Amino acid sequence: MRPPRANAYRDRWAGELRSGDVGQTVRVAGWVHRRRDHGGLIFIDLRDRSGLLQLVFHPETAAEAHALAETLRSEHVLTVAGAVVAREEGRANPDLATGDIEVSVAGAERLAEAQTPPFAVDEDAPVAEELRLRHRVVDLRREQMTRNLVLRHQVTRAMRDHLNAQDFLEIETPILTRSTPEGARDFLVPARRAPGAFYALPQSPQLFKQLLMVSGFERYYQIARCFRDEDLRADRQPEFTQLDVELSFVEEEDVIEMMEGVMSRVFEETGFAIEPPPWRRMTYAEAMGSYGSDKPDLRFGLEIHDLSAAVAGTDFRVLGGAPAVRGFNAGARDVARRQLDELTEHAKRFGAKGLIWAVAGSGDAWERTSAGPLEDERRAAISAALGASPGDLLLIVADEPGAAAAVIGELRLEIGRRYALTEGQPNAIAWVTEAPMFERDGAGQLTAVHHPFTAPTGDWADPAGMRSRAYDLALNGLEIGGGSIRIHDAAEQQRVFDVLRIDAVDAQARFGFLLDGLRYGAPPHGGIAMGIDRIAALIAGEPSIRDVIAFPKTASGSDPLTGAPALVDAEQLRELFLRSTA
Repeated sequence: MRPPRANAYRDRWAGELRSGDVGQTVRVAGWVHRRRDHGGLIFIDLRDRSGLLQLVFHPETAAEAHALAETLRSEHVLTVAGAVVAREEGRANPDLATGDIEVSVAGAERLAEAQTPPFAVDEDAPVAEELRLRHRVVDLRREQMTRNLVLRHQVTRAMRDHLNAQDFLEIETPILTRSTPEGARDFLVPARRAPGAFYALPQSPQLFKQLLMVSGFERYYQIARCFRDEDLRADRQPEFTQLDVELSFVEEEDVIEMMEGVMSRVFEETGFAIEPPPWRRMTYAEAMGSYGSDKPDLRFGLEIHDLSAAVAGTDFRVLGGAPAVRGFNAGARDVARRQLDELTEHAKRFGAKGLIWAVAGSGDAWERTSAGPLEDERRAAISAALGASPGDLLLIVADEPGAAAAVIGELRLEIGRRYALTEGQPNAIAWVTEAPMFERDGAGQLTAVHHPFTAPTGDWADPAGMRSRAYDLALNGLEIGGGSIRIHDAAEQQRVFDVLRIDAVDAQARFGFLLDGLRYGAPPHGGIAMGIDRIAALIAGEPSIRDVIAFPKTASGSDPLTGAPALVDAEQLRELFLRSTA
């Protein structure tokens, strides 16, 4: 950190003083992190953003400052002046960056008192999340949270620095826009000057960044705030931050190579160990086929295999009558029946009708299995397909292709968790490409897998079989970003809308501003969005993105700090021509 401008409060950062500063007189300021009274000498650990510094108050040389120190308590705000001295031999603290020195206080002033904190700032003991979020001002003072927010800054700074050096322009797009269907509920904002009409908060800057390409800016980026009114999970918030990027005259490999440069810079500057690019590429079909996920965790093996050929012709109806049979070898596992029942219930929670398991024995035999009626030759074929050795646990799911892939993928992850298969393994990253353009919803209607502005590839005679020119980046089993080459022809965009049952009149009403722009000469273009919250959490090693966001919401979408969402008074509603039915 650069030295602060000297003033009445400080002329140095407390956490950046070192042995080379011994003999200097300094002024530092911060919070009382910890206080220790040794029956004469009083020691205080002073905390500012840069770290901790030990202060020593001597009664014989600075009686007034010592008297003040006797009244100081945790989180009082303090400024002190004194000489930097080396600690006595044997009293250095190797765990502290400033552990070789301390400041002998000559004068001190308390700048603010503090109530007793609701939890200790100087300890790493677990604190209930609701309590942490209600007192977020105090929580953010803890070393873990300070470190996480500094790391998040490093992530966005590295992104900006790299893109600026590559001739990208940072351009802001509107926060108040119109509601457009993009896969999640919009947050609506009533327009006081247009009674009955609403703005919407953007789910992403998708349409605006495409218009910027049509306008000729060619290389755009933005650290964008996005809003989606959907249920929350550990890695999801109603408002989130992404790096949004768009380029003109590009193909898939251009965008992928550009983003590998950005993320390599991020990983390097934050000390996150990852293999150098180019990173592994796999198609969506390969990812689903081998790992049962479009964001595969590649830190461990246990690849999935198609067992349909191995069980072809069996009289065992559970397998013989299934459209798809998928399985994997979980390795040599000493599993009790209770554990196998738990795995079966886990599979059912993700939609499986059941789970077939077997423990391989010598030769082609199985020691135990839930597939009693299965013929010996079919068992041998499965063992061969899965490379089974004695003691290996074999897990098999039979269902519709999509369901079988999803369930067996979840079982693979569950085995990874149960047996800590990722511990000690290097971080693993990969691109997943060529996802389906459309998928069927619960009513059997086709919907867009990514969004309706993604460029399709394939035969329009069979929309359900078309692929998209999309690409997602997966890190340690989590999607950290995704994008696509876009549709740049208004006629082709309407063909996609037709598949989604959005006729020309409706399309013009909803997306006329985009369609009109495409008609004025749109270049081929594509882009990507990277989830900054999730990237920061992964690098920080945090299980929840809430620990890398300064002021997050709870799982229910509420903010314990401010009390949001909250009721508003009747006059505010009247001004907006609204009436609550709650």
